[in-house]
Amino acid sequence: MKYVITVLVCLFAGIGAGLGTGFAGMSAAAVITPMLVTFLDIEPYMAVGIALASDVLASAVSAYTYGKNKNLDIKNGIVMMISVLLFTVVGSYVSSLVPSTAMGNFSVFMTLLLGIKFIVKPVMTTKEEMTSSSARSKIIKSVLCGSAVGFICGFVGAGGGMMMLLLLTSIMGYELKTAVGTSVFIMAFTALTGSLSHFAIGGKPDWLPFVLCIAFTLIFARIAAKFANKASAKTLNRATGIILVILGIVVLGFSAIK
Repeated sequence: MKYVITVLVCLFAGIGAGLGTGFAGMSAAAVITPMLVTFLDIEPYMAVGIALASDVLASAVSAYTYGKNKNLDIKNGIVMMISVLLFTVVGSYVSSLVPSTAMGNFSVFMTLLLGIKFIVKPVMTTKEEMTSSSARSKIIKSVLCGSAVGFICGFVGAGGGMMMLLLLTSIMGYELKTAVGTSVFIMAFTALTGSLSHFAIGGKPDWLPFVLCIAFTLIFARIAAKFANKASAKTLNRATGIILVILGIVVLGFSAIK
């Protein structure tokens, strides 16, 4: 019975995390962490590590799908990625020193609010408008945004993806598909760094939920990314917003249960 429950919990966690990653570049930890903690009694810090590990392949396959559809800006994303990677390690270390109850609350509200934002005020920026900023301005913004995102990603495991999407669309001026594609490209590397840091500090994970979460998240991230790249900007904004709002409410419900 224990194994059946583990499979079911990881399946539903993978569905939510995969859809969130493929549609909005959301970190898997926003869904996986509270579910593992609530239903499988996995220690929060280790749950974040498993969620970040689930993010690696899910973000990578999503980035590949967005890149294949020319919705990935690798050149301008590399600068941000370097900053993110450096501060992810810092954030991961700091999170190990903070009580577990302080982790994850930020990311839940971020997911909910960002979902409402995409529904009420969709991102309708075009690729032509993206090129209007100077190269120097983009580099400075990338370094500052990357530093903030990296620390958040390492600290709570889930806030990084949401914060990155918000900054890419609002500060960097990216259109939504390119913002998500660039976000998952960066998150594949930051998630890898974050998960390795968590396991190095906290020890080996529980292998069954580790493998199951990675597999289910990967499958549904691929499905969501393929759909997102075929959708119109208006449809993608609505779908992204609805999914984020639902996930935010569900995760808040899990937190209340615990």
